[in-house]
Amino acid sequence: MTLPEDLNKFDTLVAIIARLRGKDGCPWDKEQTHQTLRGNLLSETYEVLAALDEGNAAALCEELGDLLLQIVLHAQIAKDDGEFQIDDVVKSISTKLIRRHPHIFGTKKVKDAEEVMHNWEALKSQEREEGKSMLAGVPKEMPALAYAYEISRRAVRVGFEWKNLDGVLEKLLEEVKEIKEAKNQAEKAQEIGDLLFTMVNYARWEGVDPEAALREANQKFFRRFTAVEELARKRSKELQKLSFKEWDDLWEEVKRGEGKAEK
Repeated sequence: MTLPEDLNKFDTLVAIIARLRGKDGCPWDKEQTHQTLRGNLLSETYEVLAALDEGNAAALCEELGDLLLQIVLHAQIAKDDGEFQIDDVVKSISTKLIRRHPHIFGTKKVKDAEEVMHNWEALKSQEREEGKSMLAGVPKEMPALAYAYEISRRAVRVGFEWKNLDGVLEKLLEEVKEIKEAKNQAEKAQEIGDLLFTMVNYARWEGVDPEAALREANQKFFRRFTAVEELARKRSKELQKLSFKEWDDLWEEVKRGEGKAEK
Protein backbone atom coordinates (compact mmCIF):
# COMPACT_ATOMS: atom_id res chain seq x y z
CA MET A 1 0.00 0.00 0.00
CA THR A 2 1.33 3.45 -0.91
CA LEU A 3 1.78 6.03 1.79
CA PRO A 4 -1.35 8.17 2.27
CA GLU A 5 -1.43 11.74 1.06
CA ASP A 6 -3.41 14.68 2.44
CA LEU A 7 -2.36 13.95 6.02
CA ASN A 8 -4.39 16.93 7.22
CA LYS A 9 -7.67 15.27 6.17
CA PHE A 10 -9.84 13.46 8.74
CA ASP A 11 -10.70 10.74 6.19
CA THR A 12 -6.99 9.97 5.86
CA LEU A 13 -6.76 9.22 9.58
CA VAL A 14 -9.81 6.97 9.37
CA ALA A 15 -8.22 5.12 6.42
CA ILE A 16 -4.93 4.69 8.30
CA ILE A 17 -6.70 3.17 11.31
CA ALA A 18 -8.71 0.87 9.05
CA ARG A 19 -5.46 -0.26 7.40
CA LEU A 20 -3.83 -0.93 10.77
CA ARG A 21 -6.84 -3.04 11.75
CA GLY A 22 -7.08 -4.75 8.35
CA LYS A 23 -6.14 -8.27 7.26
CA ASP A 24 -2.46 -7.45 6.73
CA GLY A 25 -2.37 -4.73 9.35
CA CYS A 26 -0.49 -4.27 12.62
CA PRO A 27 -0.69 -7.29 14.98
CA TRP A 28 -1.07 -5.05 18.03
CA ASP A 29 -3.83 -2.87 16.57
CA LYS A 30 -5.73 -5.94 15.35
CA GLU A 31 -5.78 -7.40 18.87
CA GLN A 32 -7.27 -4.37 20.57
CA THR A 33 -10.83 -4.21 21.93
CA HIS A 34 -12.89 -1.51 23.63
CA GLN A 35 -11.85 -2.97 26.98
CA THR A 36 -8.12 -3.23 26.30
CA LEU A 37 -8.04 0.43 25.25
CA ARG A 38 -9.76 1.83 28.35
CA GLY A 39 -6.47 2.72 30.03
CA ASN A 40 -5.12 4.33 26.85
CA LEU A 41 -8.18 6.52 26.51
CA LEU A 42 -7.92 7.71 30.11
CA SER A 43 -4.16 8.27 29.84
CA GLU A 44 -4.48 10.34 26.67
CA THR A 45 -7.23 12.43 28.26
CA TYR A 46 -4.97 13.28 31.20
CA GLU A 47 -2.14 14.17 28.83
CA VAL A 48 -4.45 16.66 27.11
CA LEU A 49 -5.25 18.15 30.52
CA ALA A 50 -1.53 18.38 31.32
CA ALA A 51 -0.91 20.28 28.08
CA LEU A 52 -3.76 22.64 28.95
CA ASP A 53 -2.35 23.19 32.44
CA GLU A 54 1.05 24.02 30.96
CA GLY A 55 -0.45 26.41 28.41
CA ASN A 56 1.63 24.63 25.77
CA ALA A 57 -0.13 24.99 22.40
CA ALA A 58 2.25 22.67 20.53
CA ALA A 59 1.84 19.94 23.15
CA LEU A 60 -1.94 20.44 23.15
CA CYS A 61 -2.05 19.98 19.38
CA GLU A 62 -0.10 16.72 19.63
CA GLU A 63 -2.06 15.39 22.60
CA LEU A 64 -5.41 16.16 20.97
CA GLY A 65 -4.19 14.10 18.02
CA ASP A 66 -3.39 11.19 20.35
CA LEU A 67 -6.84 11.49 21.90
CA LEU A 68 -8.46 11.63 18.46
CA LEU A 69 -6.60 8.44 17.57
CA GLN A 70 -8.31 6.69 20.46
CA ILE A 71 -11.74 7.87 19.31
CA VAL A 72 -11.20 6.77 15.72
CA LEU A 73 -9.73 3.46 16.86
CA HIS A 74 -12.77 2.73 19.04
CA ALA A 75 -15.03 3.60 16.12
CA GLN A 76 -13.08 1.25 13.84
CA ILE A 77 -13.35 -1.59 16.38
CA ALA A 78 -17.10 -0.96 16.52
CA LYS A 79 -17.28 -1.05 12.72
CA ASP A 80 -15.34 -4.33 12.62
CA ASP A 81 -17.82 -5.76 15.14
CA GLY A 82 -20.83 -4.53 13.13
CA GLU A 83 -21.93 -2.03 15.82
CA PHE A 84 -21.43 1.44 14.32
CA GLN A 85 -18.81 3.47 12.45
CA ILE A 86 -17.19 6.87 12.69
CA ASP A 87 -19.83 8.47 10.42
CA ASP A 88 -22.47 7.48 13.00
CA VAL A 89 -20.42 9.10 15.76
CA VAL A 90 -20.13 12.34 13.79
CA LYS A 91 -23.83 12.28 12.83
CA SER A 92 -24.85 11.66 16.45
CA ILE A 93 -22.96 14.61 17.89
CA SER A 94 -23.89 16.93 15.00
CA THR A 95 -27.57 16.09 15.45
CA LYS A 96 -27.32 16.67 19.20
CA LEU A 97 -25.60 20.04 18.79
CA ILE A 98 -28.24 21.28 16.36
CA ARG A 99 -31.08 20.02 18.57
CA ARG A 100 -29.65 21.65 21.69
CA HIS A 101 -28.96 25.02 20.01
CA PRO A 102 -32.41 26.10 18.80
CA HIS A 103 -31.32 29.74 19.38
CA ILE A 104 -28.74 29.23 16.61
CA PHE A 105 -30.34 26.68 14.28
CA GLY A 106 -33.96 27.58 15.05
CA THR A 107 -36.10 30.53 16.04
CA LYS A 108 -35.72 30.52 19.83
CA LYS A 109 -34.31 33.69 21.42
CA VAL A 110 -31.96 33.82 24.43
CA LYS A 111 -30.51 36.80 26.28
CA ASP A 112 -27.31 35.33 27.77
CA ALA A 113 -25.19 32.24 28.45
CA GLU A 114 -27.11 31.45 31.65
CA GLU A 115 -30.36 31.13 29.71
CA VAL A 116 -28.57 28.94 27.15
CA MET A 117 -27.59 26.53 29.95
CA HIS A 118 -31.14 26.44 31.36
CA ASN A 119 -32.50 25.67 27.89
CA TRP A 120 -29.79 23.03 27.39
CA GLU A 121 -30.84 21.25 30.59
CA ALA A 122 -34.53 21.49 29.64
CA LEU A 123 -33.80 19.89 26.27
CA LYS A 124 -31.72 17.17 27.93
CA SER A 125 -34.60 16.40 30.32
CA GLN A 126 -36.87 15.84 27.32
CA GLU A 127 -34.36 13.34 25.91
CA ARG A 128 -33.86 11.61 29.24
CA GLU A 129 -35.58 8.32 30.02
CA GLU A 130 -38.65 8.91 32.21
CA GLY A 131 -37.81 8.72 35.91
CA LYS A 132 -34.06 8.91 35.32
CA SER A 133 -32.12 11.47 37.37
CA MET A 134 -30.48 14.38 35.60
CA LEU A 135 -27.29 13.40 37.47
CA ALA A 136 -27.29 9.84 36.12
CA GLY A 137 -25.44 10.86 32.96
CA VAL A 138 -22.34 11.94 34.89
CA PRO A 139 -19.86 9.03 34.85
CA LYS A 140 -19.22 7.84 38.40
CA GLU A 141 -15.77 6.69 37.27
CA MET A 142 -14.65 10.35 37.08
CA PRO A 143 -12.14 11.56 39.70
CA ALA A 144 -14.16 12.37 42.82
CA LEU A 145 -13.38 16.09 42.74
CA ALA A 146 -14.36 16.48 39.08
CA TYR A 147 -17.49 14.36 39.67
CA ALA A 148 -18.54 16.60 42.59
CA TYR A 149 -18.02 19.69 40.43
CA GLU A 150 -20.09 18.32 37.56
CA ILE A 151 -23.06 17.08 39.60
CA SER A 152 -23.20 20.38 41.50
CA ARG A 153 -23.11 22.30 38.20
CA ARG A 154 -25.98 20.24 36.85
CA ALA A 155 -28.06 20.74 39.99
CA VAL A 156 -27.57 24.50 39.69
CA ARG A 157 -29.02 24.48 36.16
CA VAL A 158 -32.45 23.72 37.61
CA GLY A 159 -32.17 26.21 40.47
CA PHE A 160 -30.67 24.13 43.32
CA GLU A 161 -28.25 26.80 44.51
CA TRP A 162 -27.28 29.05 47.41
CA LYS A 163 -28.60 32.61 47.20
CA ASN A 164 -25.13 34.12 47.50
CA LEU A 165 -21.48 33.36 48.24
CA ASP A 166 -21.98 34.11 51.94
CA GLY A 167 -24.26 31.09 52.14
CA VAL A 168 -21.49 28.86 50.80
CA LEU A 169 -18.98 30.29 53.28
CA GLU A 170 -21.41 29.72 56.17
CA LYS A 171 -21.80 26.12 55.04
CA LEU A 172 -17.99 25.72 54.95
CA LEU A 173 -17.71 26.93 58.56
CA GLU A 174 -20.55 24.63 59.55
CA GLU A 175 -18.78 21.62 58.01
CA VAL A 176 -15.51 22.47 59.81
CA LYS A 177 -17.44 22.66 63.10
CA GLU A 178 -19.04 19.27 62.42
CA ILE A 179 -15.61 17.71 61.76
CA LYS A 180 -14.44 18.94 65.16
CA GLU A 181 -17.56 17.48 66.78
CA ALA A 182 -17.31 14.09 65.02
CA LYS A 183 -17.27 11.27 67.60
CA ASN A 184 -15.45 8.57 65.61
CA GLN A 185 -13.47 7.90 62.46
CA ALA A 186 -16.55 7.06 60.38
CA GLU A 187 -18.21 10.36 61.28
CA LYS A 188 -14.98 12.26 60.58
CA ALA A 189 -14.70 10.68 57.14
CA GLN A 190 -18.30 11.64 56.37
CA GLU A 191 -17.88 15.22 57.54
CA ILE A 192 -14.59 15.64 55.66
CA GLY A 193 -16.39 14.46 52.52
CA ASP A 194 -19.10 17.06 53.14
CA LEU A 195 -16.43 19.74 53.62
CA LEU A 196 -14.71 18.81 50.36
CA PHE A 197 -18.02 18.85 48.49
CA THR A 198 -18.85 22.29 49.89
CA MET A 199 -15.35 23.50 48.95
CA VAL A 200 -16.04 22.35 45.39
CA ASN A 201 -19.16 24.51 45.38
CA TYR A 202 -17.18 27.46 46.71
CA ALA A 203 -14.71 27.01 43.86
CA ARG A 204 -17.61 26.90 41.39
CA TRP A 205 -18.98 30.17 42.77
CA GLU A 206 -15.56 31.75 42.31
CA GLY A 207 -15.31 30.48 38.73
CA VAL A 208 -12.49 28.05 39.56
CA ASP A 209 -12.31 24.48 38.27
CA PRO A 210 -11.39 22.59 41.48
CA GLU A 211 -9.88 19.63 39.63
CA ALA A 212 -7.54 21.94 37.70
CA ALA A 213 -6.78 23.95 40.86
CA LEU A 214 -5.85 20.81 42.79
CA ARG A 215 -3.70 19.52 39.92
CA GLU A 216 -1.84 22.82 39.96
CA ALA A 217 -1.44 22.63 43.76
CA ASN A 218 -0.16 19.06 43.44
CA GLN A 219 2.39 20.14 40.84
CA LYS A 220 3.48 23.05 43.03
CA PHE A 221 3.91 20.76 46.06
CA PHE A 222 5.87 18.27 43.94
CA ARG A 223 8.12 21.02 42.59
CA ARG A 224 8.81 22.52 46.01
CA PHE A 225 9.28 19.20 47.82
CA THR A 226 11.78 17.95 45.26
CA ALA A 227 13.63 21.28 45.55
CA VAL A 228 13.74 20.81 49.34
CA GLU A 229 15.14 17.30 48.82
CA GLU A 230 17.83 18.72 46.54
CA LEU A 231 18.80 21.42 49.06
CA ALA A 232 19.00 18.84 51.85
CA ARG A 233 21.25 16.62 49.72
CA LYS A 234 23.56 19.51 48.86
CA ARG A 235 23.89 20.32 52.57
CA SER A 236 24.38 16.66 53.56
CA LYS A 237 21.19 16.63 55.64
CA GLU A 238 19.14 13.44 56.06
CA LEU A 239 15.46 14.12 55.47
CA GLN A 240 14.35 11.70 58.19
CA LYS A 241 16.43 13.59 60.78
CA LEU A 242 15.24 17.08 59.95
CA SER A 243 13.33 18.89 62.67
CA PHE A 244 10.04 20.61 61.90
CA LYS A 245 11.84 23.98 61.92
CA GLU A 246 14.50 22.73 59.51
CA TRP A 247 11.81 21.45 57.16
CA ASP A 248 9.97 24.77 57.40
CA ASP A 249 13.16 26.80 56.82
CA LEU A 250 14.03 24.80 53.70
CA TRP A 251 10.46 25.09 52.41
CA GLU A 252 10.45 28.87 52.87
CA GLU A 253 13.85 29.12 51.19
CA VAL A 254 12.48 27.28 48.14
CA LYS A 255 9.43 29.58 48.06
CA ARG A 256 11.63 32.67 48.21
CA GLY A 257 13.72 31.25 45.37
CA GLU A 258 10.60 30.87 43.26
CA GLY A 259 9.71 34.50 43.89
CA LYS A 260 13.14 35.69 42.74
CA ALA A 261 12.95 33.49 39.63
CA GLU A 262 9.61 35.05 38.66
CA LYS A 263 11.12 38.54 38.83
